[in-house]
Amino acid sequence: MTSRLHHLPRRALVAASALVALALAPVSPVVDTADAAPPDARGGRLTQLDEPLVFGHRGASGYRPEHTLAAYRLAVEQGADYIEPDLVSTSDGVLVARHENEISGTTDVADRPEFADRRTTKTIDGHQVTGWFTEDFTLAELETLRAKERLPEVRPDNTAYDGRYRVPTLTQVLRLVDRLEDRTGRTIGVAPEIKHSTYFDSIGLSMEEPLVATLERFGLDRKRSAVAIQSFEVGNLKELNRLTAAPLVQLLDGSGAAPYDQVAAGTGVTYDSMMTKKGIKAIAKYADWLSPYKLWVIPRTAGNELGAPSNVVRMAHDAGLPVVIWTMRAENRFLPAECRTGTDPNALGDLGCEVSAYLDAGVDAFFTDHPDLGVGARDAWVG
Repeated sequence: MTSRLHHLPRRALVAASALVALALAPVSPVVDTADAAPPDARGGRLTQLDEPLVFGHRGASGYRPEHTLAAYRLAVEQGADYIEPDLVSTSDGVLVARHENEISGTTDVADRPEFADRRTTKTIDGHQVTGWFTEDFTLAELETLRAKERLPEVRPDNTAYDGRYRVPTLTQVLRLVDRLEDRTGRTIGVAPEIKHSTYFDSIGLSMEEPLVATLERFGLDRKRSAVAIQSFEVGNLKELNRLTAAPLVQLLDGSGAAPYDQVAAGTGVTYDSMMTKKGIKAIAKYADWLSPYKLWVIPRTAGNELGAPSNVVRMAHDAGLPVVIWTMRAENRFLPAECRTGTDPNALGDLGCEVSAYLDAGVDAFFTDHPDLGVGARDAWVG
């Protein structure tokens, strides 16, 4: 694969896919030199970005219902370098921003009697799911729905925005980015994630081709584009590596899980096998970022405290891959024990405590539901 990595100053980095900088902070080794993978043939070992990047996870989803234009706008206002629209398809092949194709938890569809007969049970990635699904709605029908907070028990303040916002299309998200770039003078990255690729392929609604076509219309299909196309699956990223020069991100779920396309094909590939020196070097042949669940980088102890950093960042950098972890959330219930404040699980704790630990471990970027706190923590760490 032709490398999409470029050595640039950080402020030009987002515009050039935000991957590698000239002025880089050194990474503290977490494994012995003898255990490190050899330098990558495409340009050698990477070191940590001088200013790690902040990705607004589903927008500023700690403050607004996720995957709404309001959440994306707020994430940019709070300083996020990238915003993340998860993508699923409508029945007429339009890509829309939802975390899942089952939408009863993030829209008011269950309260719409005209759609009561659309409720059904499907098998998605090997699991039975009951509810309402985007692929059973045209875009026109979906646009009559309104978004709501996915975690009302955790983020009750966000429910004040229930019913205000529509489900946006990818095109609408990119138009918003264009407007915000014009207004702020900043380059704003976009990190679309393709959800359930194998499933959507199986029902004739492949999302890779319309995603590439949409990015092309907005001039975001180049190796220097401020884009990071994500997937938990492997086959579709390899396909995208042939279809586009835009940067690609291999997501990796926790230990014991496996990419569903590999499960369906019976290859035996798991996230555990991918998170080895050999597996990471294989990922570097088709992807430009490694994006593991954060516990791969710093596991938790039995007491839910931060443990010792693993060698994941070192292995990724040795293979030429920057590392973006997920997800940093500020509520106490999501934080390690030493970063919590008070006893209310839904109160905000010390997100900077967790962020700084991961930045000390060498990560290049992180997703967060609270971009303002993430940016503040990043800036404090950079000093």
